[in-house]
Amino acid sequence: MDWRQEYRSKLLTVPEAAAQIKSFDRIWLSPTGAEPTGLVEALSARADQLEGVEVLSWLALSPYRFLTSPVYRGKINYHTFFFGGCEREYFSKGNVDIISLQFCKIEQALEAFAPQVLLADVSPPDADGYLYYGPFGVFLNSKAAELAERRIVQVNRRQPRVKGKAHKIHVSEVDCICEADSELPELVQSGISDAERQVAAYIVPRVKDGSCIQVGIGGLANAVAYGLADKKDLHVHTEMLTDSLAYLAQKGVVTGRMLAGFALGRRELYDYAEDGPVDFAPIYEVNNPYCIGGHDHFVSINACLMADLTGQVCSESLGFRQYSCTGGQLDYVRGAALSRGGQSYI
Repeated sequence: MDWRQEYRSKLLTVPEAAAQIKSFDRIWLSPTGAEPTGLVEALSARADQLEGVEVLSWLALSPYRFLTSPVYRGKINYHTFFFGGCEREYFSKGNVDIISLQFCKIEQALEAFAPQVLLADVSPPDADGYLYYGPFGVFLNSKAAELAERRIVQVNRRQPRVKGKAHKIHVSEVDCICEADSELPELVQSGISDAERQVAAYIVPRVKDGSCIQVGIGGLANAVAYGLADKKDLHVHTEMLTDSLAYLAQKGVVTGRMLAGFALGRRELYDYAEDGPVDFAPIYEVNNPYCIGGHDHFVSINACLMADLTGQVCSESLGFRQYSCTGGQLDYVRGAALSRGGQSYI
């Protein structure tokens, strides 16, 4: 059967696609900008018809009904690998459970969860019938698709066709298709403070030409990245592709192709991720400390929330308040330690 015919035969309305979810299903929900928002809202509307549905994701950017209220607990239960703003807000008053772990170990965690269903936002098919996971979904979707019994996708015309490894799925490999367009979420970071520039001024001179860098999120990481504009022949191996890294690549400071687990920034970043020299790969490969450590002169640049007088840092909580999760910071600290001439800054 031609893939176009197969596409039409699998095409359902959004409510019809959501109706494929059954009680006690375990779902991997593609995260952040790869959330199939229409499909998830339709699933929320069916909560009273369901029991024991387990949803696993991370960094939710939309306050879905089943996430925001404890009345959904037992009907649709939500678990997260990493807090975004919504999860942080509703952790204590909503329906959010936390599974905090190093991202390099996330493949084993997903295998233990054993998802039966993949819910993902994808691009329209290319000429060969491939649907692309976009700059967020490559994170873990291919592994979830491998494990799942049912693969339900929402085709979104605004989802970019990114390049890399395990970054797409063929129409023949999915079970249900629905169509709904939504804008990708943008992260517009606040400006860089004078204090952050002063701290960055200690780090920037230590980054040698030819180094391979990873930059985290936040004003300090951005201050360092933008401060590298006069360097030469930098390379990028990073969990998160940021506006600042794209800026360095466009200036010619970064040479070669960049490797990332996902991208989060302005719309211009997503356009660059589609057309520029960027490869995306599953996060458990990108964040493997031994792969990171294989780069000479690897420099990891991250931020923390608290530090004590002995030099211990905390990047997950503020006092007893859970703020984020373990994520990938430790993966890059360890990777930099394994690198010949590597450096790590927090």
